[in-house]
Amino acid sequence: MSRDQLDLFLRVLKGSPPGAVFNPWWEVDNENDVGGNAPGIRRKQLRAYLRERLGKSKLAIIGEALGYRGGHFTGIPMTSERLLLGNQKAAVAALCLPRRSCAKAGERRNLHGDGGHRPPLQIISRIKPRRTSKPETSLHGFSEPTATIVWGALLKLGLRPTEFVLWNAFPWHSFDRHRGLLSNRTPNKSEQAAGLSALRAFLELFRRDQIVALGKIAAAQLDQLGVDTHRVRHPASGGAKLFRQQIAKITKEVR
Repeated sequence: MSRDQLDLFLRVLKGSPPGAVFNPWWEVDNENDVGGNAPGIRRKQLRAYLRERLGKSKLAIIGEALGYRGGHFTGIPMTSERLLLGNQKAAVAALCLPRRSCAKAGERRNLHGDGGHRPPLQIISRIKPRRTSKPETSLHGFSEPTATIVWGALLKLGLRPTEFVLWNAFPWHSFDRHRGLLSNRTPNKSEQAAGLSALRAFLELFRRDQIVALGKIAAAQLDQLGVDTHRVRHPASGGAKLFRQQIAKITKEVR
């Protein structure tokens, strides 16, 4: 894919609907962003994320909407700052891939007296990842439970980070107007409809036979576009175990 094609896709994302919706790639979160260059950082990170997966990803997983603990500050769907930066030690150890290589690397570092820490999960490699939230907002960067569960399940099943791509049916962050930008809410019907063009554009970039709908809203959006999908339980609200079981079955088909 050319730079122009990716830039065109990013311009599609510029068209977020009005109301309590935050566009992380084109808007500044004046309360919580590190500065006015935050949207540019997030665009750069999303561009790198997508470029590294084009022609490599075997599986596309579509969630509901961007969350404030995830893509709001990283620019990458279902990916928290702590995962992106390697600041979540327990998760980084669990998500490191490939695990055999990690173990060997840990053994080698053990010989050099560093305690055997595993190397960080590398979500993007073309550029150095950066946080965009203020340290006073979240000292070590935000962590998102759904992101950790999804990344952990896929990597433990043996998929490399570039062999799957994560996206959302509603690509922007819908928040609760009364609670502010550090909140999440389900996008309403008109917002979901507004997100269809961006979802269609994403599916044009990543034409995959294996597309997974994460939850009912994602499934309904993909149905409207006539896309044949696998439907799995969203890992939130007690659904993690079933999600892991379902995604394991699907992964066997793409290995």
